[in-house]
Amino acid sequence: MMTEATQQTEIPKECELLIEEIFNRCVENAPNFGVSLENYKDSLRKTIRKFINSSNREVSAAELTDFLNQIHADDLLLAIGCANGNERAWWEFDQNHRKFLERGARHLANTDADARDVVDTVYIELYGTRVVDGERVSKFSTYSGRGSIRGWLRTVIWHSLVDLHRAAHEEISLDEMTETMGEGQFQAFIAEEPPDTEIALDEKITVERYRPAVVSSIEKAFSTLEAHEKLLLLYYHAESLKLREIARLIENPASPMRGWFQRKSASREKNPETRVHESTIMRWLEKSYSKVLQTFLAELRGEHKLRENEVAICLELIKDEIANRSIFQSLKPT
Repeated sequence: MMTEATQQTEIPKECELLIEEIFNRCVENAPNFGVSLENYKDSLRKTIRKFINSSNREVSAAELTDFLNQIHADDLLLAIGCANGNERAWWEFDQNHRKFLERGARHLANTDADARDVVDTVYIELYGTRVVDGERVSKFSTYSGRGSIRGWLRTVIWHSLVDLHRAAHEEISLDEMTETMGEGQFQAFIAEEPPDTEIALDEKITVERYRPAVVSSIEKAFSTLEAHEKLLLLYYHAESLKLREIARLIENPASPMRGWFQRKSASREKNPETRVHESTIMRWLEKSYSKVLQTFLAELRGEHKLRENEVAICLELIKDEIANRSIFQSLKPT
């Protein structure tokens, strides 16, 4: 790991020249966004430094060049123009992304009124009403060009929707969130929502360094689960069954989980055919998630001797593994 004294601070000259080339190509496509070269450079310099800091080692000019070539450069120019309040940039954003934003809000929100509230909130955040040191702060200033602007907007919508529910309810349980937002959306929320849209830890060098520890630790965590817990995760994540579908499976007398459920419910219910509710499945899943997380963290800290900042990186990486669902295949009987 680089110490503060040895940390890279200078960006290679060839990278500075490449930024100019990227900027010039973008301005040819959109000459009226009012973004200066220095403004564009400042944004990319911040992104580059975060990329360097997350790598924990000296990063070569070739790696930085490859990184810059993957930036969504035109989206970044648009975001900077909107952050600066340029009318042409805002017109372009409205034309190309307004309907996408509205569709996303309607898809995720429970009611049309909530969807409208989310859209209004997002636009307020994007324009910026908060003033710091005499300057308006736009949410667009947090977009780094790493990933498409629409992918970034999805996360902004998610945060606004969650804030909306938090404002309406002091505390939201898993069952309430599932009921209000829907199972598919809730599953995506717990699995994929990044805590910081500015810092995505999916760089190749980070993955190569920490993925072995992530995979071995999650496999260890899965191995500690009981049979019914493994089946729950397998049904929900690998087989993509909905909560109500899992509940109906468990109600089937031939289900491998039926005997376990009857033992758990015997002290409360006399009828062995009692209905299994979706909220019950969600509570079982919640307990399984908690057990997996505890073992996962213990393995990272104990077996792999990782420091807390490295554990935080692994927590980000495991979200990618959960999102593509491949890790849950190991739960299948061999």
